[in-house]
Amino acid sequence: MTFTLAVPAQLMQALLPDLVLMGGAMVLMLMSAWGPESASRQRAVGLGSIGVLLVTLGFVIWYATAGMTSTAGIIAVDSFRWTADVILLIAAICTIGLSIEFNARESIHYAESHVLVLFATSGMMVLTAARDLMIVFLGIEIMSLAVYVLVGMNRRSERSAEGALKYFLLGAFATGFLLYGIALIYGATGTTNLLTIGQRIHDFHLTQNAMLLIGIALLLIGFGFKVAVVPFHMWAPDVYEGAPTPITAFMASAVKAAAFAAFFRVWTESFGQMHYAWILPIWWLAAVTMIFGNAVGLAQRNVKRLLAYSSVVHSGYLLVAVAAGTLLGSSAFLFYLFAYTLATFGSFAVVCAVSEPGDKKLGISDYEGLWSVRPGLAVAMAACMLALLGFPVFGGVGFFGKWYVLQAAVTSPYQLVPLAVLLVLTSVVSAGYYLNVVRVMFMMPRPEGATDPAPLGGMTKLVLVFSVVTMLILGVFPGPLANWTRNSRPTPPPATAADSAYMVRPIVAATP
Repeated sequence: MTFTLAVPAQLMQALLPDLVLMGGAMVLMLMSAWGPESASRQRAVGLGSIGVLLVTLGFVIWYATAGMTSTAGIIAVDSFRWTADVILLIAAICTIGLSIEFNARESIHYAESHVLVLFATSGMMVLTAARDLMIVFLGIEIMSLAVYVLVGMNRRSERSAEGALKYFLLGAFATGFLLYGIALIYGATGTTNLLTIGQRIHDFHLTQNAMLLIGIALLLIGFGFKVAVVPFHMWAPDVYEGAPTPITAFMASAVKAAAFAAFFRVWTESFGQMHYAWILPIWWLAAVTMIFGNAVGLAQRNVKRLLAYSSVVHSGYLLVAVAAGTLLGSSAFLFYLFAYTLATFGSFAVVCAVSEPGDKKLGISDYEGLWSVRPGLAVAMAACMLALLGFPVFGGVGFFGKWYVLQAAVTSPYQLVPLAVLLVLTSVVSAGYYLNVVRVMFMMPRPEGATDPAPLGGMTKLVLVFSVVTMLILGVFPGPLANWTRNSRPTPPPATAADSAYMVRPIVAATP
C-alpha cells in the first residue's frame, strides 16, 4: 500500500505505530498519577508499558512485512524507518525490564519513570520517520526532554542530579547549534523538507553556497552532541555514571541509535551530492573519536564510565559507516546498531545484577573472581565484552558488525581505506579494557569478605538471557539479520539520483 501523505487520514495511518505508543503512554501517565507512589504501582505501570511497546512492535513489524510506502512528505515510510524502530522498541522493552527491579531495589517508586521511557521512545520513532528538519527537531526535543528527567530520576543521588543538570545545560546549548543550522539551511534552500533540499541544491547549483555550508556545519555539531562524538562527548561519562543504570543502557543504545538514524537520513537524502563538503569533517571526527575514546577507556576503573567511553568509541565506528555513503554503508550501519544494542543491554544487565543499593560496587575490582560465585553472570559479561570488542565466536555478532562496516569503508568511492585501518588498530587497543574485565572475572581470586551478588530477579534475568542468547545466535547465523538490514536504506532524492551518495563514483574524491 502507498500512503498519500497529503491526505490527513493517510498521514495518520502512516504514523499509526507512533500514535499507538503515544496514546498508550498518555493512558499510563494518568494511571501513574492516580494513586500514591508504591512499589506495586511502579511495577504495574512498568508491565503495562512493556505491553504497549509490544503492541507497537507488532504494528511496526506488520508495516515492515506489508511493504508500506508513501508519496513524498514530511515523514518517511520505508524499510530504514521500520528497522530502526524495531531496534528502538527492543531497547525500550529491555530498559523497562531492567528498571522494574532496579527501581524497587533503589526505592524509586515513581511509576512515571516508565512512562517517560515511552515518551522518549516516541520521540525517537518520530526521529527515524522524519523527512523534514522541523520534524527532526520535534523528535529530538520529545526524546531529550524525557531523557533529561530520567537521568535525574534518583532524587537521593547527588551524582544523578549532577548528571541531569550537565546533560540539560549542554543539551540546550547543542540545540542552539541545531536550530541555527536548520535556519541557515532554510535560508539557503527555501525549504526544510529533506528531499526538496536535495532537489534544490541540484537545481539551483547551491553546492558552494556559503550559508548552506555553514548550516551543514552547525547541523553536524548538533548531531555530534547527540551521538557523543569527540569533542562533543564531554557530557557522556558523568551523565552515564550518574544516571540510574537501566537509563544509562537506554542512553547508550536507543538514544544513540535514534540520533544516528536521523543523522544518516538527513545526510544521505539531503546532502548526498555535497559529500565532498562534509567527508573531511566526518573523517576527522570518526578518527579522533576512535583514538581518544579508546585511549581514555584504558584508564577507567569504573564499569559505567568504561562503558560510557566504549559508547563514545562505537560512535566513531558508526561514523565510518555514515562516511561510506553507500547502500552497503546503510546496511552495515543498521546491522552494527542491532549488534551493539544487544551487547550493551547484556553488559548493563550484569552491572545491575552485581551492583548494590545506592549504585555501589561499580568498580572493575568488584568483579574479581565473579566466575567462582556467579559463573552465569561472568560468562554473560564475557560474551558482551567480546561482542563489543568484535571478537569472533562468542562475540560473533559484534565481529560481523565491524566486518560489514569495514567492507563499506574499503568499497566506498571516497577513499576511506586509511579510516578502515584506523578502525582495526583502535579495535586492537580496545582489547586492553574489554579483556581486562574478562581477566578480572576469570583469573583473579575473589577477595576475602566480599559479598556475593544477590540472586537475579525474573525481569533482569529475562533481559540478560534474551540479549546474550540472541547475540550468540546471530553471531553464528548472521545471515537473516544481514539480509534484513541489506534491504533497509533511506530513499535518495529522486531528482538527484545521478549525484546521490549511493552512486559508486565520487563527486569529488576527498581524503584527509
